[in-house]
Amino acid sequence: MKKINWKETGIDILVDIAAGMVIAIGVYNFALNANFPVAGFSGIAIIMYHLLGLPVGLGTIILNIPVAIFCYKFLGRNFFLKSLKSMIISSVLMDYVAPLLPVYEGSRLLAALCMGVLCGIGYAMIFMRGSSTGGQDFISVAIKKVRPHMTLGIITFALDIMTIILGSVLVFKDVDGFIYGVIVTYLMAIVMDRIMYGIDEGKMTFIVTEHGEDVAEQIDEYSGRGSTILKGMGSYSKEKKDVVMCACNNKQMYTIKKMVHKIDPQAFTIIMESNEVVGEGFKEEIKEL
Repeated sequence: MKKINWKETGIDILVDIAAGMVIAIGVYNFALNANFPVAGFSGIAIIMYHLLGLPVGLGTIILNIPVAIFCYKFLGRNFFLKSLKSMIISSVLMDYVAPLLPVYEGSRLLAALCMGVLCGIGYAMIFMRGSSTGGQDFISVAIKKVRPHMTLGIITFALDIMTIILGSVLVFKDVDGFIYGVIVTYLMAIVMDRIMYGIDEGKMTFIVTEHGEDVAEQIDEYSGRGSTILKGMGSYSKEKKDVVMCACNNKQMYTIKKMVHKIDPQAFTIIMESNEVVGEGFKEEIKEL
């Protein structure tokens, strides 16, 4: 039996509490009375709240039971137990703590924006700890395992649209509410992907030059970034070239470009966006679920 890492478990619980509180505020204090459909199992729980008067947190747990049973074997015991913990914490905060805070009763648009940002942050925090809040998150992670090239934000967005349509038809019956629901869903997906995949974004450059070692040395001296020198050959001239590959942050790229031009005015520089850079100088590899 695998030994429990109490330090990691403690951090997981603290993150669950912080993320669960952010999600609870977004759903209960901003979305519940704003009369627009909310995506995910929280959205279905809100539909049940309006139709049956069932508390949102309790409704979320009830919805999770069949999905959890179905996904248990596919996702594995460790992920299931971590998600169960996150789900219970977020549901308790939703039903017993969020109601103690004032409910926003202003602009529906502002309520939608705040809900989208808060929930996007909360869900990203939980996903980054190798957990989820169950329900649709189980489905999202299951699809992610089958289709690893798809981001969690995009998967969540597609599933959420279905719930928004359901909420618009059954409860709100309001075109404006549907639009706000789409805005919330899109914003949540963007915030999630930005936090999970874009925190360590930067630039990737390929520099084709005859002075590869000099360029790499200057880059290292200026930014402390290591470079990789590849050997290339011009397809037309057949001349041998160095291709210096380097990843750096956005602020460093402008100076690096000027340095390259000073060393070799004939250098051919390609600069690309890099959503995430994992490794020395950026961040450590994310742990497997």
